[in-house]
Amino acid sequence: MGLGDALNRIGKRAILCLREPSLGPVFGMKGGAAGGGYAQVVPMEDINLHFTGDFNGIALANNLLAALIDNHIHHGNELGFDVRRISWKRVIDMNDRALREITVALGGPGNGFPRQDGFDIVVASEVMAIFCLATSLKDLKERLGNIVVGYTRESKPILARQLKAHGAMTVLLKDALNPNLVQTLENNPAFIHGGPFANIAHGCNSVIATQTALKLADYVVTEAGFGADLGAEKFIDIKCRKSGLKPAAVVIVATLRALKYHGGAEVKELNRENLEALEKGLANLERHVNNIRNHYGLPCVVSVNQFTFDTAAEIALLQKRMAHHQVRVIMARHWAEGGKGAEEVARHVVELCETPNGFKFVYDENETLWDKIRAVATKIYGASEVTADSKVRAQIRKLQEDGYGHYPVCVAKTQYSFSTDPQLRGAPSGHVINVREVRLAAGAEFIVMICGDIMTMPGLPRVPSAEKIDLTDEGKVVGLF
Repeated sequence: MGLGDALNRIGKRAILCLREPSLGPVFGMKGGAAGGGYAQVVPMEDINLHFTGDFNGIALANNLLAALIDNHIHHGNELGFDVRRISWKRVIDMNDRALREITVALGGPGNGFPRQDGFDIVVASEVMAIFCLATSLKDLKERLGNIVVGYTRESKPILARQLKAHGAMTVLLKDALNPNLVQTLENNPAFIHGGPFANIAHGCNSVIATQTALKLADYVVTEAGFGADLGAEKFIDIKCRKSGLKPAAVVIVATLRALKYHGGAEVKELNRENLEALEKGLANLERHVNNIRNHYGLPCVVSVNQFTFDTAAEIALLQKRMAHHQVRVIMARHWAEGGKGAEEVARHVVELCETPNGFKFVYDENETLWDKIRAVATKIYGASEVTADSKVRAQIRKLQEDGYGHYPVCVAKTQYSFSTDPQLRGAPSGHVINVREVRLAAGAEFIVMICGDIMTMPGLPRVPSAEKIDLTDEGKVVGLF
């Protein structure tokens, strides 16, 4: 938000493209997701709470398909579903760990055939991923029809179009596919549309919103969720590959607090000067810079969100350590000053955008699925190898043999580390990435590789944000931050 406002302040026509917040994180750990201070989009309460109902439409489309599966089986199972191999889950836009694994259709013959099932959060649904990658209603319908929902006893895939589900699903999404236009506090336009999870799905706003913005402005500022190991990798290797989009420059956002945390400082000590921890933690930022410049061939700038307790010594150390990378580090104060506080970042971004770049992907489309996950793990994460048990390896081989080998991989892992261990801070090297589960997203056209302990249905923390969110007697929403 700060960069978008700053670009407009220096005379450039710029539009923001962001994701919609999920109610799970809003009421869970994260709280509101519409910016902060003088760098935010409004109406903040509406954006964070239901917004235009897009997520509800996606949940309904997802759960309609789930209902049609069980209804088809109840009425004779003409397609021959093996009830042990139904891969389609129901969804809800809330963190609810109790729904991860459930049993459905209890209570007698009238309720269908009992089977094991489960819920994902809406933002982890393949419908959400399809929604954000589709380029038109026709493309949306085609992709929805390609969803593999289960298998027969002979392991033959059953598609959503075989259930005649994709037409009705598209009807539920026809209005939601239109991008939502809001504004920043400085009255600059922003599209907020779609919201796939960044550490489970591909973590980018919709292609339609981005393409629309490109037709209306000279500069489009978009975000890709979490660190560059997840966000930039999926934005480039999935969204850009599928849509033909090519970024001109990258802004890596950092804080001194986060860098000290990666250097071993405890959370309660992050507001204090700690040059030793900062020195160690800078390895994390250096790897992100290296990944963007060397593996994706893109110019970048480091924008540091400045806090009042950041010290001059810490800022000097950061500038000194990053100088030999020939990447500018700019202290940004948009939280306190709005667009004015990010003008220096904006001017440098314009310079970078006018510089030719060597944009590239981290792997080739024709590489095998195993080689693709290995390329991401070794080049971007700094891992030494990728492992998987025999069952997972067999699934990957089967997907390759069935003609899905040209799909990109979408890695689901923790956002807290380059590794799959959230406690492994800094820039770990030589670690092992274990793929514990593989999911085919045939409609979205990627293969999800679930690594480590990451969940597709998060749980609420010990003290959820919901405890602080309230409505005053005057009808004002409080506690969203």
